[in-house]
Amino acid sequence: MRFQVLDILPNLKNPVTGREIRPDERFAQALTSARYAEQFGYDAVALGERHAGSFLSSGVGVLLGAIAATTSRVRLQTGVSVLSILDPLRVAEDYATIDQLSRGRLELVIGKGNELRQLPMFNISDGEQWAALAEKYELLRRLWREEDVTWKGRFRGPLDGVTSLPRPYAGPPRIWHGSATTTTSAELAAKWGDPLFSANAIQPRDNYTVLIDHYRQQYADHGHDPRFAYVGAGAGFLYLADTTQEAREAFGPTYEKIVAYFNQPGNHTPGNAMTFATIDDAIARGPVLVGSPQQIAEKILWFHEGFGHDLQSFSLPTMIPHEQQLTMLERLAAEVLPIVRKAAPTTLWTDPDPYGRRPAAYR
Repeated sequence: MRFQVLDILPNLKNPVTGREIRPDERFAQALTSARYAEQFGYDAVALGERHAGSFLSSGVGVLLGAIAATTSRVRLQTGVSVLSILDPLRVAEDYATIDQLSRGRLELVIGKGNELRQLPMFNISDGEQWAALAEKYELLRRLWREEDVTWKGRFRGPLDGVTSLPRPYAGPPRIWHGSATTTTSAELAAKWGDPLFSANAIQPRDNYTVLIDHYRQQYADHGHDPRFAYVGAGAGFLYLADTTQEAREAFGPTYEKIVAYFNQPGNHTPGNAMTFATIDDAIARGPVLVGSPQQIAEKILWFHEGFGHDLQSFSLPTMIPHEQQLTMLERLAAEVLPIVRKAAPTTLWTDPDPYGRRPAAYR
């Protein structure tokens, strides 16, 4: 298995301590975490994108460019890039620039977005985001694969003989499709023979297993080689301690207040409330990774039993002091990742992987 560190840059007060971080400090923390993730041996770092709510992730490309300039090995991903509301020509230009800066380490993860409030900000009506995503993705693919592109569609103006610059570093970067709760993104990924990234963030494991199984079946039905139906999976909050009881006691009050806040009307997309209200339920059945190193390793492998996934993502508890986060990141790399790598091997980012040969991080 491979491992990613994801930050969607939430900007919330700690609900227990009231501690709040300034935006400049929060950005510095994201860059520092990425450098340490590379140092500790993680395979990828990712930044999410949001344009509404208490997040600082509207300018993901700027931050990924900074990470590209200050790292040399780790792969750079989005988590997700909300292509449904963006101009695919600008996406092609901006992310090819990051690909050049990183010398081929970029892999884009796209999606329609899970925040309805941002749709009208970009002139997309609720209900149109799926059609917009599919159309814009087809154009993005062409812009990264072709020159002199002529195109006409519903969700942006026409193009006549356009070549996006810069070109990607070494051919088009791989694009993953993020999927939270519906099969639509899974079907789009399967249609094009692309990998799938399951959110695995708020619902029971079986809900995500259904989506992943559907993706693999559709992938095969479209005639693609099933060896390359790669799957990534997110997780809920990470909190690592010497014992699971210690982790539960330290993080439980914070977790339960976050869930209570998130589940209030207006604080989440309807139908997307967090399922596991108590820390005990979340540890036992939910997607959080809270516990001892052994508990967390076993939980990831429990995910793997359901998903058969190749890439596991971690989200640090960004409301606690950053020094604590980095200590957890280091311990996770030393005490958990080796167990899971051995138990769940993958060809992702190795020579058999078609994109494993792309100039990039992992060898």
